[in-house]
Formats: sequence, structure tokens, C-alpha cells
Amino acid sequence: MFVALLAAVGFLLAGGADEAFVYSKQVHEVLAAPGEFAGRPLRVEGDLKDDSVVFREEPCEWRFVLSSEGREMPVRYPRCVVPDTFQSGMGLKVVVEGRLQPDGSFLASQVIPKCPSKYDPDQHEQLKRSGKRPPHQMNPS
Repeated sequence: MFVALLAAVGFLLAGGADEAFVYSKQVHEVLAAPGEFAGRPLRVEGDLKDDSVVFREEPCEWRFVLSSEGREMPVRYPRCVVPDTFQSGMGLKVVVEGRLQPDGSFLASQVIPKCPSKYDPDQHEQLKRSGKRPPHQMNPS
């Protein structure tokens, strides 16, 4: 057991720590000092910019923009499916995990929409009228 513990500590000290620890920052923090995060696994949180979500079929990819404190970061998510609650116009906060690219964009390997903090009946009705499904709606009407 002691040998396994020493091996784990040795791995972390030898450089495995870059992969073991994932930094979590806001969009504006990352864009203020992008060099600090280059080449490292990273989680970035921001507000999903309304009407920035675009889906492309060939190759399968989602593109959108996250923002915080007036700074914006374009995100690419090269997967075909996103979580059901990932919808523009909902005022969502989104966490993405992946790597910052040299051009300042973010290549995401995971997209995690955070649940809205409160239910807004006006927003719910507006979504229903537009034909969109509100997040967490069990039985669409």
C-alpha cells in the first residue's frame, strides 16, 4: 500500500499533475491571462450568449459563445449530441471542459449546462409560443 502511495505521488510530481488537476475559471479570467492555461485541461464557466448556438452536421459539431464580465469566448464542441437542457435564450450558465486553443477559442470535450436558478413563468410561456421546449419539461405539450 505504501508503495502505491509513493508511486501516485511520484506520478503527480513527474508531470502527471497537469492531467490530474483541471483548473476551473470564468471566461474573463481565462481571457485575461490565456498563457497561464495554454496546453492544460481546463473548465471554463460563462453565460451562454443568446442566439450564438450553431449546429453543423458534417462534421458533427456545435459552436457557441460563452461570456462573463464583458468578455466572450467562442467554443467548439465536436460531438453530435448536447444535453437536453442546453438551449439558447434560457439565460443559462454553462461549464465546458477541454483546452484553450492558440487563437483564444475553446475546444470542448464536455458541455455541462447549469440549471436555471429560478423558474420564470414569462420565459416559460415565451418558449412554448416559439415552439421550443423548456428545460426539465417532462411531458412536452
